Amino acid sequence: MLECHVTGALQIPRARISIPVRLAGQKAGPEDSPARARSVLVAVTGEPCDAAVVRLACQLLDSHRGKVHILFVIEVERAFPVDAEVTLATAKGEEVLKAMEEVAKASKCVSEGELVQARQVGSAVVQEAFDRNVGTIVLGLTYNQRYGSFTMGDVVPYVLKNAPCRVIVWRDPVNEAITNGHSA
Repeated sequence: MLECHVTGALQIPRARISIPVRLAGQKAGPEDSPARARSVLVAVTGEPCDAAVVRLACQLLDSHRGKVHILFVIEVERAFPVDAEVTLATAKGEEVLKAMEEVAKASKCVSEGELVQARQVGSAVVQEAFDRNVGTIVLGLTYNQRYGSFTMGDVVPYVLKNAPCRVIVWRDPVNEAITNGHSA
């Protein structure tokens, strides 16, 4: 319904629209969250933060209709064909995926694990996100230092720059990195 407000000789139409209002202190519902997604891609690496990242991805799903895609990427050196058999890395990837699918199951969300071989982890994550049309990518990051300064490595900056969707980065606290054997 349009109403007209007359200002001098100029008529300015005004549209009546309905805007949901939430009172201060009132909890926001899931529909109020812009972070909800139908599908979320989680890149796992076998680090201790992987379980927390998968649980976070499950919380980001749009109710129980969504799906978490758990991705383990094996980076293949250029000296070998990209489809070369990498037995140890494949075994580790399958073990990590199985464990993370159990974490997702415990969080009561539907998940699907996939093992991918690629030249670069970052480009594989971005390509999978594009192919699956996910709403969010979640990455885990352990606290690492190079030459005495904190570094995110190569994967996180690449994904942040090139992803076709939202990206959430989970970084473990510094004290957890020290107890898990990473330099701080």
